[in-house]
Amino acid sequence: MRRIALCLAIAALVAPAPCATRLKDLAGIEGVRDNQLVGYGLVVGLAGKGDTQQTVFSPQSLANLLERMGVSVPGATIRTKDMAAVMITATLPPFAQPGIRLDVTAAAIGDATTLQGGVLLLAPLKAADGQVYAAAQGAVVTGGFTAGGGGASQTVNHPTVGRVPSGAIVERPAPSPGIKGVVHLQLRYADFTTASRIAAALNSRYSAPGTLLARAENSALVSVQIPPLYALRPIDFIADMEMVTVDADRPARVVVNERTGTIVMGRDVHISPVAILHGNLTVEIQTGLELSQPPLAAGNPAAVAKVSVEAKEAPARNIMLNQGATVEELVRALAAIGSTPRDVIAILQNLRAAGALEADLEVI
Repeated sequence: MRRIALCLAIAALVAPAPCATRLKDLAGIEGVRDNQLVGYGLVVGLAGKGDTQQTVFSPQSLANLLERMGVSVPGATIRTKDMAAVMITATLPPFAQPGIRLDVTAAAIGDATTLQGGVLLLAPLKAADGQVYAAAQGAVVTGGFTAGGGGASQTVNHPTVGRVPSGAIVERPAPSPGIKGVVHLQLRYADFTTASRIAAALNSRYSAPGTLLARAENSALVSVQIPPLYALRPIDFIADMEMVTVDADRPARVVVNERTGTIVMGRDVHISPVAILHGNLTVEIQTGLELSQPPLAAGNPAAVAKVSVEAKEAPARNIMLNQGATVEELVRALAAIGSTPRDVIAILQNLRAAGALEADLEVI
């Protein structure tokens, strides 16, 4: 058997049993979430590499800014190329309080060629409700640059997008829910079995005999009533609850990335009894040139193309999998018949079409 390199990642292939996972890694508190912020601003100091006159909103923005500072300049008369209009984005974490600093990303929306060396002027950041939650300002740091000019220029990475580390200051508290009598847990991956196990683990730890404090509402939501012992300390209860371990359950799934030839399969993937026949047909066409020498009276020597066609068909190799075959046996069997990653992907798709693959097949 020839040795092949399968770009294959097998999840939990050698684990003897499912491992317990902390509750904080399986679920989050309902309403405790990040909020996206967005704003519009100007980056100045670009040394002639900013927006040109074709970007009409940049001079208008600068004219409006100068107007608020007491300088009246018509936007149509501004001819500077040292500024660029940018869209600003940031993420507001839950329970963020005024004074906390956030990282900001600035991206050019005009025809500026770079933001390198620029400074972002004070700009408000708004959430989906239209309220201003932070204000951003500071030097823009880009991960790329543009050097040279004309036909002898070189661009490294993406110089029209930059970051302002700790460039925004929170001005308004983040909209976050209050922790009261009932806590709702949202599973990051909806699953009825996992939700039921979470409720059972919490009831075993916190419920008094004859009472049930936790209840699985559906596959993605578990309601937990705060015990009387933690009635005045709900944060302590959540911190203790997050340390509860649960054996999470996942549906059997095979994920295939056909572009890179990567296959990810879990140990719970089983194969029904099936026979796989695998063979290769190779057709090789070669073109060569030969020198043809006609009679001296007929003309000069000429090159004549000679085409040869050769077909090779490798002997078909077959494997058989018995009832309850695991993914490890499948991989070993496919490697034994000389399958490449592309062959494995095609075989898995055929197994799924034949109903022999007892798992979901997802192609990304």
